[in-house]
Amino acid sequence: MTPPPDLPAETLLRHAATPLPRYTSYPTAPHFGPLDAETYAGWLRQAGPGDALSLYAHVPFCHSLCWYCGCHTSVTRSAARIARYNDGLAREAAMVAALLPAQASVAALHLGGGTPTALGPEGLARLAATLRGLFAFRPGAEVAAELDPRSLDADLLDALGRIGLTRASLGVQDITPAVQERIGRVQPTAQVEAAVRGLRALGVAGINMDLIYGLPAQGVPEIEASARFAADCGADRVAVFGYAHVPWMKAHQKGIRVEDLPDAALRMRQAEAAARVLTDAGYVAVGLDHFARPGDAMAQAAAAGALRRNFQGYTTDTAPFLVGFGASAIGATPGGFVQNESEEKRWLAAVEAGRLPVARGRALSAEDRVRAGLIERVMCDGEVAADAVPAEVMASAAPRIDALVVNGLVARRAGRLAMTEAGRPFLRHLAACFDAYLAPSPARHSAAV
Repeated sequence: MTPPPDLPAETLLRHAATPLPRYTSYPTAPHFGPLDAETYAGWLRQAGPGDALSLYAHVPFCHSLCWYCGCHTSVTRSAARIARYNDGLAREAAMVAALLPAQASVAALHLGGGTPTALGPEGLARLAATLRGLFAFRPGAEVAAELDPRSLDADLLDALGRIGLTRASLGVQDITPAVQERIGRVQPTAQVEAAVRGLRALGVAGINMDLIYGLPAQGVPEIEASARFAADCGADRVAVFGYAHVPWMKAHQKGIRVEDLPDAALRMRQAEAAARVLTDAGYVAVGLDHFARPGDAMAQAAAAGALRRNFQGYTTDTAPFLVGFGASAIGATPGGFVQNESEEKRWLAAVEAGRLPVARGRALSAEDRVRAGLIERVMCDGEVAADAVPAEVMASAAPRIDALVVNGLVARRAGRLAMTEAGRPFLRHLAACFDAYLAPSPARHSAAV
């Protein structure tokens, strides 16, 4: 981005380097605390017969570990371990299904990880059959999966077709061989192109691609080339994330040296370059870091002010119940948030004993819901109506909002608080103004850009 004359570059750089939450929930996960299984069971029992469900199954396995990864996953090729885990998913799903009204139906199923295809063709088919046997799926329900193009062979493609896959998210990150070597993920473009062809042949209408900026050996030309590649492949949605270097939380990231990472100024140029390439290719900017074809449901939701944000990021999913299965899986209900045991053995011990594997969560207060709504609209729309902010919330938020206005990142216009053109990459700063729990913590959050 090129700041206007009255918006110094150092102002943008200072804000870009500020660590802030990604706001996929509010309160954010670091503010979850102990939660008992009966509380979660009570929240599930509150579901109405016509309520939509969104199911998420977490598969925390990969065949190799990428050094940049911030996900909860581990490396295994043990068929017995994977089969036992799949059994655990079935047990947990059965417990949850017994607590929900029979008429509640599934609007979306998301398989995440890790790498869900680590279950193998038969394991994928068994999991899908189990879930369809326990829950009623709505006609046209979305079935989505995160996929690693390197492991997507003919057998897995066939299995994905049989489970009714409608949307696939492919991890691309960067197409430059030198960058791939430095992040432990060598993935020739031919593999990605073959995956796209195979998925399209199955009739998969929605293909997402994930890119990352801020990686070692990566400059502006590299992220530009990766963005062009995603567009040329015909991706329907492209997410462009900033790499979060947290080796104190993810030990495998120690394979990436902090001195090899781009500084804040280069990260900003990379983010702007990716956005320019994608918008020039016809994509619509959605929220903070997503881009979609104009005809895609996400672009249409953004235009209508109906875009949503949850633990999976930006979404068109409006289901009031997001039910997570698996180790570390997070769920959301109108009553509050819940997270399963993160350690695989503890999660397995709970489900095999017939207990909901709840570890932590957060009941929502009336104030939490108000602040969550404000933060979601900021993150999705880049603005919020000033009169939607209760006086007591505005009293605490005003000083921080004023600072953003003075710095040229936010403007007050027509009764709204809105990001300026230069301020758009800093949505998280305006969202943070409404966060009652936020305390500065570089070790907890990633840089804003």
